Amino acid sequence: MTVVVDSIKFRARDYGAEQAAYSLPRVPTENHPLAAHRSSHQVDSAYHEKGDFYDPLRGPPGNLVSDQNVQNTHETTIRESPNEANQLSSKGWAAFRRSLMQKFSLAQTVSISSMSDVIIKGGKEKSLTSLHLEELEYPQRIAKEEVKVVTRQEYISRLHELKDEISRAWQAEDRVASLRLSIKVARLLMDTSVLQFYPTLFILVTDVMDMLGDMVWERIKRRAEFSDNGTLICCLPENFKASDVSIDAKETCNNWFCKIGSIRELLPRIYLELAILRCYRFLYDGYTDTLQRLTMMIRGVADPIASAYCRLYLAHCALRLPPCDIGFLIISIKDITTLLTRIITGNQSSHGNSSENRKLLIALLEPTIEWITKCIFKHTFQWKVNDILVELGLWTNLSKMTGNVPFISIVLYHLLKELPDEVVYSNALEIVHLIECSKDISIDQYLNYRLLGLKLCESKAQLDSVSAILDKVFQVFTRYDDLNEYLKVADAYLDIVLQLQMGNYLAIILDGISLRASNKKATENEMESLQSILIKILTHLSDLEEAFALNHFVEILDIMHGISRNIVNMHILTKATRNGCIRDPVTIQLLFEISRALHDSIDFRSMKDDVHQQSAHLISRFVQMVDFGDDLESHLTFLVECRTAFGSINELKETLVHSSNYLAIKAVKDASKILGFVRSCIAFNEVTIPSISAPIARLNLFLETAEAALLGGLVSHTHGVIDSAISTLQSLELADGSRSTIDAGGVLSLTRKICSFLVMVPGNPEEGIAYIPRNILSLVNSQSWMTPASRIKTFCAIVSLSATLSQNKLPYCACNREVVSNDQLFFGEPSYSQELVSISSFALQNVVDGIQQESSTAARGNMALEACNCIISSFEASDEMSLICKKLIEIAKSCLHANDKYLRSTVNLVDKQISALTKDVAAAFVQDTPHSGFQGLK
Repeated sequence: MTVVVDSIKFRARDYGAEQAAYSLPRVPTENHPLAAHRSSHQVDSAYHEKGDFYDPLRGPPGNLVSDQNVQNTHETTIRESPNEANQLSSKGWAAFRRSLMQKFSLAQTVSISSMSDVIIKGGKEKSLTSLHLEELEYPQRIAKEEVKVVTRQEYISRLHELKDEISRAWQAEDRVASLRLSIKVARLLMDTSVLQFYPTLFILVTDVMDMLGDMVWERIKRRAEFSDNGTLICCLPENFKASDVSIDAKETCNNWFCKIGSIRELLPRIYLELAILRCYRFLYDGYTDTLQRLTMMIRGVADPIASAYCRLYLAHCALRLPPCDIGFLIISIKDITTLLTRIITGNQSSHGNSSENRKLLIALLEPTIEWITKCIFKHTFQWKVNDILVELGLWTNLSKMTGNVPFISIVLYHLLKELPDEVVYSNALEIVHLIECSKDISIDQYLNYRLLGLKLCESKAQLDSVSAILDKVFQVFTRYDDLNEYLKVADAYLDIVLQLQMGNYLAIILDGISLRASNKKATENEMESLQSILIKILTHLSDLEEAFALNHFVEILDIMHGISRNIVNMHILTKATRNGCIRDPVTIQLLFEISRALHDSIDFRSMKDDVHQQSAHLISRFVQMVDFGDDLESHLTFLVECRTAFGSINELKETLVHSSNYLAIKAVKDASKILGFVRSCIAFNEVTIPSISAPIARLNLFLETAEAALLGGLVSHTHGVIDSAISTLQSLELADGSRSTIDAGGVLSLTRKICSFLVMVPGNPEEGIAYIPRNILSLVNSQSWMTPASRIKTFCAIVSLSATLSQNKLPYCACNREVVSNDQLFFGEPSYSQELVSISSFALQNVVDGIQQESSTAARGNMALEACNCIISSFEASDEMSLICKKLIEIAKSCLHANDKYLRSTVNLVDKQISALTKDVAAAFVQDTPHSGFQGLK
C-alpha cells in the first residue's frame, strides 16, 4: 500500500482544551486519607509519642520489650537446661575438635615408638613387659632401631582404618576383637614424643572411644529392652533409673566394666572406662562418686600433656550424663593449674625446661583449660558463681580477695572469659588487682586487661564506677612500649570511653598512638586495631568535622595503609555522605584526598566485586554531595579535578555530568551569572560523556546536557549535543558487536525521548526543520539489531512529532524567553509544512510495510493497533487514512482474539471516525446541491 503525500493533512489540536476536558476533577481535603485509622484502632500510648501518627501497617516498636524479660539477664546463679547442655555438648565439641586440629597441624612427620606398633600394618605387637626388658638390655638398639617415622597423613589414615576394623568386628559380633583393638588405640595416647601431634592424636583416638561407647550403650540398652529371641520386654524411658533395668542387662554391663578394669596400663584403662561412662546408669543412679574416683585416678598419669588431655576427655564424657555435681571439674582445673605452675617455674623436666618447650607445653594445655572452664560455667545447675570462685581459690567472696598470691594468667584469662558480665562489672576492681598480681609466661598480661575491657563494654557501666577502673588500667597500659599491646587494650576500653563521653581518656589514647606509631610501619595486627579504633570514633561522633578536629586523628589515618586504610576511608565517606551537603572547604579537601587514596589503592578498571563497587559508589556520592554555594566557578573547577583524579570510575563520570548540568541550571536561574559559565559546563560535559563506556548511559547524559543547553539559550550547542546523541545511537551495533547485548527497549525509550524533546528545539533554517528526525529515520533503517516492533514504534514517534510541530501552538516550549519556538519561528512557512508532511509520509509508509515483516502473530496485531491509533490521533480523517486504518484493523483481527480489549476499543474509534467522515461528506453534498421548488412551501 502506497501512501499519497497530497492526501495527508495533519489534525488540528487544541492542547489546552484537551487537557481541561480529560483531566480528572480534584477536590481539596483537609485531613489525611489514612487519618481514619487513628480512630478505628485502639493504640497503646507506649507505642508512639503524643501527636505522632500511628501507621497500622507497622508493627509495634522493637524496643518495647517487657522489663521483666530483660532484667536479670546475667544472674549470678547459672541455670541451663539439660537439653541446652546436650546440644552444646555435640555442636560445641565438634567445633572445638576442628579448631584443635587446625591449631596444631604443624607436625608433618610422627615418630612411632614400640608401643605404637599397631600403626604399622602387619607389625607384631610386643607386650609391655618385653618392651621394658629390651629397653633395659639394649637401650641403644631400642633408641635407634625401634623408632620409625611416618607422615602425619599416614598416621591419620591408619587410625581411620583401625576405627573401621573395630566397627566391622562389632558387627560380626566379635566383641573381644573390638575391645582388644580399642585398647591398642587407647595406648597410643601414652606416646607424647611428638608434642604438636598429640592434640590431633587425641581427637582421632577419642573418636574411636566415642564410637565404642555408643556401641556398648546400644547393646546393653537392647539387652534391657529385648529378650534373647527378640521379644520386646519393655521400653526404657529417657529418664530411666537403675531399678528399671533387667538383671541380664546389668550383668552384661558389669561384665564390660570388669573387662576394662583388668587392663594393666592406667591411661588406656581410664579412657575406655570414660568411653562407656554413661553405661553406669544401668547399674547406679548417681555419678558423683565415679567421677571423683576417675578424677583421682588421672592424677596417676605422670606426663602433664597426657594427664591434661585425659581430664579434657573426662569433661567431654561427663556432658552426656544427667546433671551432676561439678566438683570433679573444679578439681581438674586445679590439677591443671598445678601442672602449669611446675612448667612455669621449670620444675617439670619430662619435656625439657627450655623457654621454647615451656611455651609449647602451655599452648598444648590451653585448650584443656578452655573447654573445662566452659563446662564449669555453662553446664551447671546448682552452683553459684561465688561458690565456684571460692573453690578455685580466687577469693573467699565476691568482695574480698584472698591476698596478693598470683594466679596463673592463662587460667585467669579463661575464667574471666566465662564469667557473667554482671559479676565482672561488680568485681572489676578486684579483677584488676588480680591481673596485676598474675604475670607469668603463660599468657601476655595485656590480653587479660583487654578481655576485662571487652567484658565491661558488654555490661551497663556507669561513669562514677568506671572512672576508678579506667584510672587503674590506664596507669598500666600507658606504660606499654609495644604498639600492638597498647592498641589492643585501648581498643577494648574505647567503647566505654566514647559511651560515657570521657574525652580526657580519648585524648590519652590518641596521644599514645601517635607517640608509638611515629616513624614506624604498622603491622597487619596493628592495622586491624587502628581500623577498629578509628571506626568506633567515627561511629560514635555525630559530626565528621568533630572527628577531624580531634588531635592526631588525621595523623593516625595517614599512618594506615592497605585494606584497613581502605575500610576506614569507606566509613569516612559513608558518614560524610549521610548527613546532607558538604560545604566546608577544609572538609571537602580532606575528603577529596581520602577519596583519591581509596581510588589509587583499588583497581577500578576491574569492577568485579562488591568492595570495588561500593567504593566507587561512595566516591561518586561524595562528589555529588559537595556544594560550594554561590561559588559556581570553584565547584566546576572541583569537578574538573575529580575527573582527573577518578577518571577510571564510570559511575563517577556520570555523577560529574549530572553535577555540571546542575551548575548550568543554577547559573541560568541566577541572573548575575554570565552565559559563558553555562558554555563551560556544556563543554565540560561534551568532553566527559564520550569517555563513558555504557552507550545507554552516554545517550541519557547527552539528552540531559541538551536540555540544560536549551534552558540556557544555547541553541547551537543543543543541536551539537543532539547530533552526538544520534551518533551514539549509530555506533551501538559497532560497539556492542551483537544484537543480544543491546537493550532495544532502552534505546526505543530514549529515541522517543529525543522526539519529545525536539518539540522544544528550534529548527535550523539552513539544515531544515526535519533534519534531526530524518537522521533518526535513517538510523532506524540502517541498524540491523533493531526489531520490527522497535522500528514501528520509532516511526510512530516521528509521525507524532511531525503532527505536533505542525500545530499553530505547540503544547510546550523551552523555559527561556530568548529561545524562539518552532510555531513562531516558521509560522506560515509553506516549506515547513511540506517538510513535515514529507517526513510523515515516509514514516507512515515504513509503518505499513514494517508490520508485515513481524513474525510473531500477537506482536504483529498489537503493532497494527498502535499504528492505527497513531494515524487517528495525528491526521485528519480522509478516504486514504480510513483505508489504511481498515487495512491495519484487518491485520489486527487476523492476529488477535475477537474479545481483545485493545482491538475492540480501536475498532470503535475507527468506526466513529469513518462515521464522522461520512456525515461530513453528506453535509458537504447537501450544501453543494441546488434548492428544490418545494423549498418555498410552508
